[in-house]
Amino acid sequence: MSKFFRNEEPPPTPEELQRRLEEALKQMGLHESPFFKSTFSGQGGESRTTAAADEPGDSPPAPNPPDDLKKFHRKPKEVKEFLDRYVIRQDEAKKVLSVALCDHYNHVRLAREGKSQSNYSKQNVILLGPTGVGKTYLVRSMAELIGVPFVKADATKFSETGYVGADVEELVRSLVRQADGDVESAQYGIIYLDEIDKIASASANQGGRDVSGRGVQTNLLKLMEETEVPTRAPNDISGQFEMMMQMTGGGGRKRQPSTINTRHILFIVSGAFEGLEKIVTKRLREASIGFSAARNAGDDSAQKDAFDQATTRDFIDFGFEPEFIGRLPVRVVCKALGEDDLYQILKSSEGSIVRQYEQSFEAYKIEVFFQEDALREIARQAAQESTGARGLMTVCERVFRQYKFELPSTKLKRFVVTREVILNPEAELSRLLAEGERERFKVCGAVVHEFAERFAQSHGIRIRFTDEAAILLAEKAEAQGISVRDYCARSFENYQFGLKLILPQPDQEEFLLGPEAVENPDAWLSTRVLKSYRPPEKKD
Repeated sequence: MSKFFRNEEPPPTPEELQRRLEEALKQMGLHESPFFKSTFSGQGGESRTTAAADEPGDSPPAPNPPDDLKKFHRKPKEVKEFLDRYVIRQDEAKKVLSVALCDHYNHVRLAREGKSQSNYSKQNVILLGPTGVGKTYLVRSMAELIGVPFVKADATKFSETGYVGADVEELVRSLVRQADGDVESAQYGIIYLDEIDKIASASANQGGRDVSGRGVQTNLLKLMEETEVPTRAPNDISGQFEMMMQMTGGGGRKRQPSTINTRHILFIVSGAFEGLEKIVTKRLREASIGFSAARNAGDDSAQKDAFDQATTRDFIDFGFEPEFIGRLPVRVVCKALGEDDLYQILKSSEGSIVRQYEQSFEAYKIEVFFQEDALREIARQAAQESTGARGLMTVCERVFRQYKFELPSTKLKRFVVTREVILNPEAELSRLLAEGERERFKVCGAVVHEFAERFAQSHGIRIRFTDEAAILLAEKAEAQGISVRDYCARSFENYQFGLKLILPQPDQEEFLLGPEAVENPDAWLSTRVLKSYRPPEKKD
């Protein structure tokens, strides 16, 4: 037989295959890329080999699923209390979401223990409500509490084939990336898909979007039920290189499964669903006859609460496939926010935009204090924007844009945001720049008073500073080059514990702190604690 037809060379070893791949990449000019360096080089730039990668301790183990998920025993009330800290109102929505979340992850915990129910129906969620009511914030806060990977996407970017828009399977692969490549953690994550109402088929929903809307619903249906999704897209070049290196043992980490199962991924979709209320109201009117029909026709509250009465038939008439809406059994309605709700967001929410603006000015060593009437005015103007909580940012940016530009270049250290600032920002800014340092001590009392209020809200103990103590706190903070808030928090950090040791007096509702408490906070607190435990002196 001719030598040309003989296969005298043995197949290349993994090391030889890797060497040839490195040479090919160098010839292509890709040897300087971050991917090349991270995949083929060690810390000293030396080429990694399969033998080295197989040595014990060289490859880091794949991260485990979150500990909170392994021992998940949360109760719905605990979840709701956590959500209450960040999202104002929406009590019924928070209750429904809390129950659905606990049911789902209790099932996940049982499944990990080998006690899974064979016919378990996953409680995927559909959220209905106008923009800016906290839908995204609710879902993100839940994922943060549980400690699982979380992915948010817009339904309008997907198409049926993936050629024009994105492929829906990218949602699942994004979970893997959020989990730092750990497929086991990703398969218990949460996928949140917003603007889901935009993929309703236009044939049923007049004016709707008709770019493969029905096909996208069909593809999502597979994901929401249970399917295997490749962890790397076919056209993902870097992913294919990484998979090849894992197969040869040179990837630098534990080999991960090539697919991810969606059985335990919780899907939450949301949308404004404009037009759905008309479908519901029409059905309710057609179901009534005679006097009842005339009465319902003029009932504004019935149309206002139409989302609460929406049925599966209404969603199908809106443009969803029956199988698709059937995979979303948990339906949650978020109500529109009014002026009082927006005020409570500013005042009470841990994610209040007020905290953001305080930090923005603090970056320039400027301390800002928001008065109650200013918060009310911001809420009033935001309500007129009709964009929910997003209107708060719109109003604040309009008011404080010039303040952020002008004040960092002045010597001003503090200022108070009053209702006049919100109503006439330019005039108040001019006045503030003209008065300059004369505003300093005027602000001190307001900032210290605000600290006392937050102290009472956080610890349930009411304290009040005298005017002399407030001025002294401002002077000491300025001398140390820090804000009054930070100085107060540092000086009185033990007071939440010490004041609780003081025996309450029958007629004492608050603790009054004067200059002596500011000069030596610990000594003042110790004296008060000891004095409260001494027996009263006997009078002759």
